[in-house]
Amino acid sequence: MLETIRKLWKIEDLRKKIIFTFAMLVLYRLVGAIPAPGIDVATVMGSDSSSLPLLDLMNMMTGGALSQMTIMAMGISPYINSSIIMQLLCIAIPALERMQQEEGGREKISRITRYVTVVLALIQAIGLSNGMGYAKDGLWNNILIGVSMAGGSALAMWIGERITDKGIGNGMSLLIFAGIVSNLFNGIVSGFRSAGTFSGVVGAVVILLVTVIMTVIVTFIDLGERRIPLQIAKQVKGRRVYGGQNTHMTLKVISVGVLPLIFAYSFLAFPGTIAQLVDPDASGWFTQFCQTWLSNGHWFYMIVSGLLIVGFTFFYSSISFDPKKQAEQLIQQGATIPGQRGKNIEAYLKRTTNRLNLFAALFLAVLAAVPTLMLSGLNLQVPFAASSILIGVSVTLETVRTIQGEMAIRGIETDKDNGFM
Repeated sequence: MLETIRKLWKIEDLRKKIIFTFAMLVLYRLVGAIPAPGIDVATVMGSDSSSLPLLDLMNMMTGGALSQMTIMAMGISPYINSSIIMQLLCIAIPALERMQQEEGGREKISRITRYVTVVLALIQAIGLSNGMGYAKDGLWNNILIGVSMAGGSALAMWIGERITDKGIGNGMSLLIFAGIVSNLFNGIVSGFRSAGTFSGVVGAVVILLVTVIMTVIVTFIDLGERRIPLQIAKQVKGRRVYGGQNTHMTLKVISVGVLPLIFAYSFLAFPGTIAQLVDPDASGWFTQFCQTWLSNGHWFYMIVSGLLIVGFTFFYSSISFDPKKQAEQLIQQGATIPGQRGKNIEAYLKRTTNRLNLFAALFLAVLAAVPTLMLSGLNLQVPFAASSILIGVSVTLETVRTIQGEMAIRGIETDKDNGFM
């Protein structure tokens, strides 16, 4: 591994990309420490934003910037939301679907996504700051909050795109990864610092061991893939013969990534957040129901979250992978699956993806339950969520693959047997 890193560092172009990526991440974290104008800092420092469950996920992705209401409080969450919205609209609206398939259509969709990101960031910033009571009185202060936080999201989006173009790639994912690692590191360090008793030390050690074990398991599953053998028939075009070879189609075991977890967490956290904003004294029955039955650690919460994760896994997979289109493309390319012909190819792909989705859904549901069980059963304050581990591992593996590809292009072999993937 050290020899591979030494070879990597000797490549001037790749070294510049790594330094540029690191500098952009440092800039992102530094800007995330600047308080937003129009925010009452004293109120922010004296409040506990973690009491609003819907904001926990956003705070995790921004590295704590949301709890401090800095310029980067919204982070790239609006970009993720707008990307999902545009992806769904491209399926629901035929005009957008045709635009996406046209030459230059993806660039137009990306441009629209950026505009939607800024608008969402503006609305979210004003709504959250006022709903949480952090905004100072006056229309001008609301304008300052909206413009500054929307500008922060636009800057985060720009940093992510620059990392993708001039850095080592995966810019948006690396920004999320930086926030998650910051939260995870701070949580583990604070856990050891506050562990003044023997039981506290044991609890901190248990959390650290569970983090390592979950990371290993998630890494193993994330690298898993299902290879479907393909036979490409010979095609004669002019004087050349194409095809006539055996290859395979690769399907990831967890192709949906972390989105089912995010959707399920957000869906369950939304009622409790609205109830606490509308009824802060918890005098109504709905607020009490949310605080009791929809609290993290309750058996009802775990069952509903597991069912939502399973449902969202199949839902998002149906959007991102269409067995019918894949089967048509294989037939047009003259490729067949051994033992499958015609319409059987579509049925085979659908059956295979359903099995993979079922495994992925059950795995994500169990993974999401581990922090909850630790929180309720062992009475420990867990500094991470299942989505944190999954995002961190996925981004790390993808970054390593990108670096490997850069080195392979330059004719440098990586030593996979000695630890560098």
